Amino acid sequence: MSDLKNELRNVPYVKKFFSEYLDLRKDKDNEALTVESICNGVEFKGTNLWILIFAIFIASLGLNVNSTAVIIGAMLISPLMGPIMGIGLAIGQNNFELLKRSLKSYLVATVFSVITATLYFSLTPLDEVQSELLARTSPTIYDVLIALCGGLAGIIALSTKEKGNVIPGVAIATALMPPLCTAGFGLATGNLLYFLGAFYLYFINSVFISLATFIGVRVMHFQRKEFVDKEREKLVKKYIIVITLATMCPAIYLTYGIVKNTIYEASANNFINEELDFNNTQVIDRKISFEKKEIRVVLIGSEVPEAEIATARDNLKHFNLAGTKLVVLQGMNNDAMDIGSIKAQVMEDFYKNSEKRLLEQQEKIKSLENELKVYAAYNTVDKKIIPELKVLYPTAEAIAMAKTVELQVDSTKTDTLTIVLMKFSKRPHEKEQEKITEWLKARVGAKELKLIVE
Repeated sequence: MSDLKNELRNVPYVKKFFSEYLDLRKDKDNEALTVESICNGVEFKGTNLWILIFAIFIASLGLNVNSTAVIIGAMLISPLMGPIMGIGLAIGQNNFELLKRSLKSYLVATVFSVITATLYFSLTPLDEVQSELLARTSPTIYDVLIALCGGLAGIIALSTKEKGNVIPGVAIATALMPPLCTAGFGLATGNLLYFLGAFYLYFINSVFISLATFIGVRVMHFQRKEFVDKEREKLVKKYIIVITLATMCPAIYLTYGIVKNTIYEASANNFINEELDFNNTQVIDRKISFEKKEIRVVLIGSEVPEAEIATARDNLKHFNLAGTKLVVLQGMNNDAMDIGSIKAQVMEDFYKNSEKRLLEQQEKIKSLENELKVYAAYNTVDKKIIPELKVLYPTAEAIAMAKTVELQVDSTKTDTLTIVLMKFSKRPHEKEQEKITEWLKARVGAKELKLIVE
């Protein structure tokens, strides 16, 4: 009983802690300024539209040449976030006029973006599908979470006095432009799957950024629009609910499909790693199809008995994969072996090994070049200091310089040492030799130097 009383006594302190550190309204800027800032970014006429067109061209170029830096630059330029956040703000404030403007601008921006990208990819001589393009054709649950978190960060940043550089970061993280460019690529090349996949990703990102903006507006208690005519207010709310449901229902259904696909793929990969780990046999390729409910793997090495594969099939149900078809390809005949997959794997391994060897060779060459530079530098220094040597020490007749390693006999310690051999017509005394040593150290930039006088 006493423990319960102590816990209840601590509740106000916990509330105070969270209210002090997590209160969004503490740094909230003037609400009217925030709303005005979002509304100004909604319109897509004149300057904003031209900036978007050029940004789409830049992003398309980046996707075409597979340059991540160029794509990021295009996303920083793009004003696409404006109407998307405007939709969320309008729903949160019951502002039907703003909602109409935002939806209109969103459609205009989307259409112009796809047309621009389609035009570019129709004209460019580079028609090879790059990895950056392929990455924009299939949304995952991570894209949904990024869009949601990015949208929340965006509306919070816009609502505070210190806005910082959050909005450009949100534009990069949520990646709205690349899917539009990929959709244009799909239209230009006649690949409907690319177009639908990329547009699907763009739609999901847009919806969840708007949803995040709506949540932020409601959590920070933005003032809702007041209507003098209550009948009109009811009508406006009805329109907003209809539009919201028309947008959100497909998005929720599609997101549910993405979640199921992600969970299925994770379970399938766990199954392959645990149940198909055979001695002297390696899985060199795997294909997981959520739509077909099929797992296809290619094995290489010692042939696995059918009994062991049958046992693995029985264990599918333990990984929530009941009803999934397991296809195991092994052996070296063309019917059983997926030659394309093997070639791709071999080429990938060859590329990785070649790249590794190339890097090692480059490091070795660089190391040898540095050593060569040291010896070449000493030859250059020898010639440069001779005129100075004649002036400072007229009795000097010859000089030889070399860099070597001094090994300690009683230990494994090694030191880099510069040895200088000098001949004099008249041998200098000890103090003079010390001066010559210090001068040489400074002149050749050596930490350790040993002077031998003849």
